[in-house]
Amino acid sequence: MQDLSVTQITTAKVSVVQDFKEITKMRLALSVVFSSVAGYLLGVEVVSFSTLLLLAIGGYFMVGASNAFNQIIERDLDKLMDRTKNRPVPSGRMSVNTAFAIATLFTIAGISVLYIINPKTAMFGAISIFVYVSLYTPLKTKTPLSVFVGAIPGAIPFMLGWVAATNDFGIEPGTLFMIQFFWQFPHFWAIGWFLYEDYKKGGFFMLPTGKRDQGTAVQIILYTVWTVVTSLIPVFGVTGDLYLTPVSGVVILILGLILLRSAIRLYKERDTKTAKQLMLVSVLYITLLQIIYVADKFIRIWI
Repeated sequence: MQDLSVTQITTAKVSVVQDFKEITKMRLALSVVFSSVAGYLLGVEVVSFSTLLLLAIGGYFMVGASNAFNQIIERDLDKLMDRTKNRPVPSGRMSVNTAFAIATLFTIAGISVLYIINPKTAMFGAISIFVYVSLYTPLKTKTPLSVFVGAIPGAIPFMLGWVAATNDFGIEPGTLFMIQFFWQFPHFWAIGWFLYEDYKKGGFFMLPTGKRDQGTAVQIILYTVWTVVTSLIPVFGVTGDLYLTPVSGVVILILGLILLRSAIRLYKERDTKTAKQLMLVSVLYITLLQIIYVADKFIRIWI
């Protein structure tokens, strides 16, 4: 009987931890932290590990708050979709009040932690939460243009790191913003493609034409090209202190061509499998791009 009680307590603890991870979307939050850290390393002259830790914590709080508010607002719609119906709030495992308390606490903590770094970083963190919750979330059920609005907070983390490192916003963080801004379109439209039927149940308009058709596929290719072109701009020395050597530029170009090939394949095949592949390749692209940018900088310093 005692063993059963211990097992139940352990299971409950695991469930609470799992629900916390889901309400804050831990994997997404960690990817945002990764982007922020990459931006910080690109902008900083001397690495401060205390600032790096504050940026990671503040960035996690920022994304966690946005996602918690999002799941509160969309709880009734989440019940309609297979991929979201088991989330903590729509499933009833977590009350709206508890989720709201987490979201509020994370908002205050996130902005406060980022403010310790510098006010500009806190400001962009606050803008990110506001745009995601107040604009992007309600627009998702009204217009495909919601993806353009959602791309704004989605593009902030990469530039946020640079602002945290320099306490300045100029062409360098602006370029980092544009890279991640354009990248989100092929990424999220690929997700919108293979989850089309599920999104339809919730009444979400995620594809630019509203359909899995030639028009959507063409726009995915177009924004993939813009992503690759923007990623290569620092090679030409026109983005201030943000510079990329030609060798790294060639590597980025090769990655970009692989991404473009996946987009073209979706145009030809127009099926779920190809859309999933494009999504995975897009994640690989942005991750490797950020690693290459940072590695390029520090290799130049050491040489």
